[in-house]
Amino acid sequence: MKKPLLRASSLASPKQQHNWDWRAASNFIAGGAGGGLLLWASVVNASADATRMAILLGLILIGSGLTCVWFEIGRPWRALNVYRHFATSWMTREAVVALGVFAAGGLALLTGAFALSFLAGILGLTFLYSQARILAANKGIPAWRHPRSISLMIATGLAEGAGFLVCVLSLSSAAVGFPVLAGLIALIVVRALFWKSYLGALVADGAPDATLKVLSGIAPRLLVVGHILPALAVVAAMAGMPGGAVLSFAAGILVVAGGWFLKFTLVRRAAFTQGLALLHLPVRGQGTAGAATKPGWKTVPGVKAG
Repeated sequence: MKKPLLRASSLASPKQQHNWDWRAASNFIAGGAGGGLLLWASVVNASADATRMAILLGLILIGSGLTCVWFEIGRPWRALNVYRHFATSWMTREAVVALGVFAAGGLALLTGAFALSFLAGILGLTFLYSQARILAANKGIPAWRHPRSISLMIATGLAEGAGFLVCVLSLSSAAVGFPVLAGLIALIVVRALFWKSYLGALVADGAPDATLKVLSGIAPRLLVVGHILPALAVVAAMAGMPGGAVLSFAAGILVVAGGWFLKFTLVRRAAFTQGLALLHLPVRGQGTAGAATKPGWKTVPGVKAG
């Protein structure tokens, strides 16, 4: 291929985005887990101390994620402008919900009232949903905009929240009950299914080759570390093997680690732009133009040569 054609192909190819760095990824990583943890802390019948520990951890996670995003902004105090677009921006909705999360969660810590804990849990779920919609609203990134990314982000956030709750219960005087462990296994299975569905849909509907290479590359590790090993640890704990608390804690940590690995990869490493589809490769001067192409993609949906 001549140099002008190579240059045109290079310019049109998908590029890895660099606008959202590790700080933006940290908001999805920590904030999603915190929202899931607040929900499960509000519905699981744990001791008052364990519930308070879980709520506090959930608030710390959400606060940490938002703080990372705040430091990413060149002029941090301009972050207040995020509250101006509630009707159109999921980022604004996330910020508004966060205020309610901290208000309800803080009052729940002070009073121990179930109603406030439940409200914090519902708001935590809403925060998680808002984050999933933020990612999907970025239409220029095929890996993010796919509709199944929403269900995947919610599924992993709920699984991570349950994993953190199991860790809290393992470290507190409260026992990790059979229903909680059974619920964790169910969430592990649900996340694995949504991950498989998401990856399969990307392959079927089309995505940059680099995106598919990155996501397919982490699939075996995610399967083992994030799904199989924690499920085996939970089964062992449910079977009454010695060291049940340690097994439960290990399962919770592995579920969280798998989810965080998935989200970091999705936000940072697999986030390639759309690129451009060329109706034909350009030619300088006289000669025949090249065929239609979509550099960085295996196919050219809807584009015909000539």
